[in-house]
Amino acid sequence: MKKLLLGAAISLATSLTPAQASTEAAGNTWQQTVAKAQGQTVYFNAWGGSQEINDYLRWAGRQLQAQYGVTLKHVKVADIAETTQRLLAEKTADKNSGGSVDMVWINGENFRSMKQGGLLYGPFTEQLPNWEYVDKSLPIDEDFTEPTNGLEAPWGVGQLVFIHDKQTLNNPPQNFSELLSLAKAFPGKVSYPQPPEFHGSSFLKAALIELTDNREALYQPLDSKKDKAKFDQVTAPLWQYLDQLHPVSWQQGKRFPSGTSETIQLLDDKQLLLAITFNPNAARAAIEHGNLVETAQTYAFNQGALSNIHFLAVPWNASAKEGALVAINFLMSPEAQARKADSSIWGDPSVLKHSALAEGGAQGFSLFKSIPEPHPSWLTALELEWQKRYGS
Repeated sequence: MKKLLLGAAISLATSLTPAQASTEAAGNTWQQTVAKAQGQTVYFNAWGGSQEINDYLRWAGRQLQAQYGVTLKHVKVADIAETTQRLLAEKTADKNSGGSVDMVWINGENFRSMKQGGLLYGPFTEQLPNWEYVDKSLPIDEDFTEPTNGLEAPWGVGQLVFIHDKQTLNNPPQNFSELLSLAKAFPGKVSYPQPPEFHGSSFLKAALIELTDNREALYQPLDSKKDKAKFDQVTAPLWQYLDQLHPVSWQQGKRFPSGTSETIQLLDDKQLLLAITFNPNAARAAIEHGNLVETAQTYAFNQGALSNIHFLAVPWNASAKEGALVAINFLMSPEAQARKADSSIWGDPSVLKHSALAEGGAQGFSLFKSIPEPHPSWLTALELEWQKRYGS
């Protein structure tokens, strides 16, 4: 009988096509990952500046515990650059296992720094079962011009947009020139978050893209030492603009909001005429949570909205690699992505195909015209120069 069963198994295996065999092997490998993940604690370093996002991650943690026996610990950070520095320190100390970080929420210059420093595990994205649902027409293969190489999995879509109250400001500015005119007409009513907080830094990039005479240079790597003359020439219009904006802005440019949440609060308090966000659905979400009046709405400038994908990644020395992969796969599932896209919960646009998102129970919504992110080397230089000129 044993021989007959063995022969049947061999016959079945040899009858599989290479594609079927590969799929079966991948399934077995993923099941092994899920089995190893059970009981693991995943320390997830992610921005903690939004109550809605924090609540969403608590829900995700409950789901991961119930479905997979994985504990998700949200390590709240103000700037993921802090995590990059910690991982670099662990790399320098040759701590190649048992690391303090299992999963990170990153993009842009932080991804570039981690990739160049050899701080990321992978490639891993194509082994995730939910990878098949991802909308491959989105720019998921590059992160601020840097190839992702399967080292980070797409989680959501970000667009730099503004929020205004139609009753207070029914004809909002459509470009940075009009924004300056608005600030001059209503002193103290315009501001932006203080760089290097990412909304503030993104404001600088969006303004520079519109104001500079050499936009093409922003999409090429910048060596801050060798290319200082080029940097000065390309960015000169930005500093001239800010020199005019700050004296008529909120707190006369001597203080800036701490982030998007404060700008929304100041808008609701009628201290600001505009709030800034990286979520095109943020106004609806804020209204749902009682943080803005129903006449608030999100819009983008005429040039479009600075846009990017935000990603999830696993450090090379993570203590709970399997748990992190299971967590990322869950966060990319139709169920989790549909909940994330719900404006009453978070309202963050999904990275899944519309058909898959519908399975999760969500209705898609249109994004604004997109402007690609500059090369990440420009951001570092912009933040340093801003701090030199305007930092306290």
